Amino acid sequence: MTDTTAPETGSTPAPLTDRYGVPVDATKGDQFSSFDVGAFEVPSHKDEIWRFTPLRRLRGIHDGSNITATGRLLASVAEHDGLTVETVAMDDKRVGEAGAPRDRVAAQAFSSASEATVITVAKETVIDEPVYVTVDGPGEGELAYGHTQVRLEAFANATFVVDQRGGGTIAENVEFIVGDSAHLEIVLIQDWDDDALHLAGHHLQVGRDATLTYTTVTFGGELVRVSPFARFTAPGGTVTLNGLYYADDGQHLEHRLLVDHSEPNCTSRILYKGALQGDAKSSLPDAHTVWIGDVLIRARAVSTDTYEMNRNLVLTDGARADSVPNLEIETGEIAGAGHASAVGRFDEEQLFYLMSRGIPEDVARRLVIRGFFGEVINRIGVPEVRERITEAVELELESSGI
Repeated sequence: MTDTTAPETGSTPAPLTDRYGVPVDATKGDQFSSFDVGAFEVPSHKDEIWRFTPLRRLRGIHDGSNITATGRLLASVAEHDGLTVETVAMDDKRVGEAGAPRDRVAAQAFSSASEATVITVAKETVIDEPVYVTVDGPGEGELAYGHTQVRLEAFANATFVVDQRGGGTIAENVEFIVGDSAHLEIVLIQDWDDDALHLAGHHLQVGRDATLTYTTVTFGGELVRVSPFARFTAPGGTVTLNGLYYADDGQHLEHRLLVDHSEPNCTSRILYKGALQGDAKSSLPDAHTVWIGDVLIRARAVSTDTYEMNRNLVLTDGARADSVPNLEIETGEIAGAGHASAVGRFDEEQLFYLMSRGIPEDVARRLVIRGFFGEVINRIGVPEVRERITEAVELELESSGI
């Protein structure tokens, strides 16, 4: 449900409209959404969408005690033929097209952002090389808001690699709009500094017979919370959501997904894998990861085909992984639906097999972890990005002593 109006006490409730006054369907989307910060209550652990998040570590951006921007979120985009990059005001009618914020921090980011970056791939344009986008945080002790929209017009085809780095406190909304019969692959790499706090609302909109492959990779940051919401606007769309994360002591990495199947003959595939490690001598909080995977199949979404999976590998004592898949089905006329999740340690059978072939235990453990992440890494269509992520995993393994 989308609400941007607050009716006066005792008055007849105002009709639901978007921020331009256009009526909206109150049944569209079960989770409340609004462009208005005041429409959301201050988060507490009683709220389902905040129950795993350490609110005391949010530096006041969730309750209004620290919301004044002191820095800027700087983005640079490589130039390509057929690609248009614009800096627009937040009242541009394209901004917010993919959906309204679904939590208070995202609404705060929307209302506090001074401008938005709109990146457009023109109709029928095919960009053969990856488009690299670099986003720099405002710096330690600074707070910045951002809004970015990547839109592919009909029959366009492009791959984007978004590299997020630096430090500070960052709250942002990012929209990915894929037009009819267009194809977008997006790889987001959160390689923040150790001090970074990053909360992002990602809005994914997929048109008729369009495909979107979305991969998020999270290594850096003190606290990172990414919430992708995918929806279909016409039949025949396909969404693939992949994720890879590796948490150390002091890190809280949270991924909270929602795929809304409201159109017939659409497909979604979800695969997230994470590893956690810590140091018993560290004074930092234990590593903690959270994965929430919600898939909703509405009554009219016949012939839906969906599957979601999350796997977590706990490498040391003390680290904690929460994994919660949810599947709600309102029609029996589907092609398929399922989910799976697991949290565990090394597969002892795999270790035994490798060690029985003369491979030392430490090498065997590394091989198991490489294979564990390989399924996600190999889905990325950019070779240099695959190599970079593989090297990052190796560095994590070296730091753990495995």
